[in-house]
Amino acid sequence: MSQDVTSQDIDVGQLIAAMGDAVVVSDPQGAITVWNPAAERIFGFTRDEALGRSLDLITPERQRQRHWDGYAKTMRTGITRYGAEVLRVPALHKDGRSLSIAFTVGLLHAPDGSVSGIAAIIRDETKRWADERQMRQRLTELEARPT
Repeated sequence: MSQDVTSQDIDVGQLIAAMGDAVVVSDPQGAITVWNPAAERIFGFTRDEALGRSLDLITPERQRQRHWDGYAKTMRTGITRYGAEVLRVPALHKDGRSLSIAFTVGLLHAPDGSVSGIAAIIRDETKRWADERQMRQRLTELEARPT
Protein backbone atom coordinates (compact mmCIF):
# COMPACT_ATOMS: atom_id res chain seq x y z
CA MET A 1 0.00 0.00 0.00
CA SER A 2 1.56 3.33 -1.03
CA GLN A 3 1.35 6.45 1.03
CA ASP A 4 0.88 9.84 -0.60
CA VAL A 5 3.65 12.29 0.15
CA THR A 6 2.78 15.97 0.31
CA SER A 7 5.03 18.98 0.28
CA GLN A 8 4.29 19.32 3.99
CA ASP A 9 6.13 16.02 4.53
CA ILE A 10 9.27 17.14 2.67
CA ASP A 11 11.94 19.63 3.68
CA VAL A 12 12.46 21.26 0.26
CA GLY A 13 15.89 22.62 1.19
CA GLN A 14 17.04 19.15 2.20
CA LEU A 15 15.63 17.72 -1.03
CA ILE A 16 17.49 20.27 -3.17
CA ALA A 17 20.72 19.71 -1.25
CA ALA A 18 20.42 15.92 -1.62
CA MET A 19 19.92 15.94 -5.41
CA GLY A 20 22.71 14.37 -7.48
CA ASP A 21 21.85 16.71 -10.34
CA ALA A 22 22.41 20.45 -10.14
CA VAL A 23 19.43 22.54 -9.08
CA VAL A 24 19.83 26.12 -10.26
CA VAL A 25 17.08 28.69 -9.84
CA SER A 26 17.23 32.17 -11.32
CA ASP A 27 15.03 35.23 -10.93
CA PRO A 28 13.29 37.12 -13.78
CA GLN A 29 16.51 39.04 -14.51
CA GLY A 30 18.59 35.86 -14.68
CA ALA A 31 20.35 36.22 -11.32
CA ILE A 32 21.05 32.92 -9.55
CA THR A 33 18.98 32.47 -6.38
CA VAL A 34 19.47 28.74 -5.68
CA TRP A 35 22.70 26.77 -6.21
CA ASN A 36 22.89 23.30 -4.68
CA PRO A 37 25.98 21.17 -3.84
CA ALA A 38 25.69 19.29 -7.15
CA ALA A 39 25.89 22.63 -9.00
CA GLU A 40 29.09 23.34 -7.05
CA ARG A 41 30.49 19.95 -8.09
CA ILE A 42 29.51 20.28 -11.76
CA PHE A 43 30.41 23.93 -12.38
CA GLY A 44 33.14 24.49 -9.76
CA PHE A 45 31.66 27.66 -8.27
CA THR A 46 30.74 27.67 -4.59
CA ARG A 47 27.26 28.70 -3.51
CA ASP A 48 28.61 32.07 -2.33
CA GLU A 49 30.36 32.65 -5.67
CA ALA A 50 27.20 31.86 -7.66
CA LEU A 51 24.33 33.40 -5.69
CA GLY A 52 23.31 36.78 -7.07
CA ARG A 53 25.43 36.36 -10.20
CA SER A 54 24.08 36.25 -13.73
CA LEU A 55 23.63 32.94 -15.55
CA ASP A 56 26.45 34.24 -17.76
CA LEU A 57 28.62 32.62 -15.08
CA ILE A 58 28.03 29.23 -16.72
CA THR A 59 26.88 30.27 -20.22
CA PRO A 60 29.57 30.34 -22.95
CA GLU A 61 29.88 33.75 -24.56
CA ARG A 62 28.91 32.47 -28.01
CA GLN A 63 25.62 31.11 -26.58
CA ARG A 64 24.64 34.12 -24.49
CA GLN A 65 22.56 36.09 -27.00
CA ARG A 66 20.46 33.06 -27.87
CA HIS A 67 20.12 32.18 -24.17
CA TRP A 68 18.98 35.67 -23.15
CA ASP A 69 16.58 35.97 -26.11
CA GLY A 70 14.89 32.73 -25.02
CA TYR A 71 14.99 33.69 -21.35
CA ALA A 72 13.32 37.06 -22.01
CA LYS A 73 10.64 35.41 -24.16
CA THR A 74 9.91 32.86 -21.43
CA MET A 75 9.64 35.61 -18.79
CA ARG A 76 7.34 37.64 -21.07
CA THR A 77 5.06 34.80 -22.20
CA GLY A 78 5.24 32.37 -19.30
CA ILE A 79 5.78 29.55 -21.79
CA THR A 80 8.77 27.28 -22.27
CA ARG A 81 9.15 24.19 -24.40
CA TYR A 82 11.90 22.86 -22.17
CA GLY A 83 9.71 21.73 -19.29
CA ALA A 84 9.33 18.25 -20.76
CA GLU A 85 11.99 18.38 -23.48
CA VAL A 86 15.61 17.86 -22.47
CA LEU A 87 17.86 20.62 -23.71
CA ARG A 88 21.51 19.81 -24.40
CA VAL A 89 23.89 22.75 -24.52
CA PRO A 90 27.49 23.69 -23.80
CA ALA A 91 28.31 25.30 -20.46
CA LEU A 92 31.34 26.64 -18.62
CA HIS A 93 33.23 25.34 -15.60
CA LYS A 94 34.92 27.78 -13.23
CA ASP A 95 38.33 26.68 -14.52
CA GLY A 96 37.32 27.70 -18.06
CA ARG A 97 36.84 24.25 -19.53
CA SER A 98 33.80 23.46 -21.61
CA LEU A 99 31.05 21.19 -20.31
CA SER A 100 28.18 19.45 -22.07
CA ILE A 101 25.03 19.66 -19.98
CA ALA A 102 21.48 18.39 -20.31
CA PHE A 103 18.63 20.00 -18.44
CA THR A 104 14.93 20.59 -18.06
CA VAL A 105 13.33 23.69 -16.61
CA GLY A 106 10.23 24.54 -14.65
CA LEU A 107 8.66 27.95 -14.33
CA LEU A 108 8.05 29.37 -10.88
CA HIS A 109 5.08 31.68 -10.41
CA ALA A 110 4.28 34.54 -8.04
CA PRO A 111 0.84 34.67 -6.35
CA ASP A 112 -0.38 36.98 -9.15
CA GLY A 113 0.50 34.31 -11.73
CA SER A 114 3.50 36.11 -13.22
CA VAL A 115 6.70 34.15 -13.75
CA SER A 116 8.96 34.74 -10.75
CA GLY A 117 11.84 32.55 -11.82
CA ILE A 118 13.08 29.48 -13.61
CA ALA A 119 14.28 26.29 -11.94
CA ALA A 120 16.64 24.06 -13.89
CA ILE A 121 17.63 20.48 -13.14
CA ILE A 122 21.03 20.02 -14.78
CA ARG A 123 23.14 16.95 -15.46
CA ASP A 124 26.77 16.96 -16.60
CA GLU A 125 26.97 14.83 -19.75
CA THR A 126 30.50 15.81 -20.76
CA LYS A 127 31.95 12.30 -20.37
CA ARG A 128 29.00 10.60 -22.08
CA TRP A 129 29.16 13.06 -24.98
CA ALA A 130 32.93 12.52 -25.39
CA ASP A 131 32.47 8.73 -25.23
CA GLU A 132 29.76 8.87 -27.92
CA ARG A 133 31.89 11.10 -30.12
CA GLN A 134 34.82 8.68 -29.78
CA MET A 135 32.53 5.75 -30.60
CA ARG A 136 31.17 7.53 -33.71
CA GLN A 137 34.71 8.33 -34.82
CA ARG A 138 35.78 4.70 -34.34
CA LEU A 139 32.74 3.48 -36.27
CA THR A 140 33.58 5.85 -39.14
CA GLU A 141 37.13 4.52 -39.20
CA LEU A 142 35.94 0.91 -39.23
CA GLU A 143 33.43 1.58 -42.00
CA ALA A 144 36.14 3.24 -44.09
CA ARG A 145 38.38 0.17 -44.02
CA PRO A 146 38.47 -1.86 -47.19
CA THR A 147 36.80 -5.24 -46.90
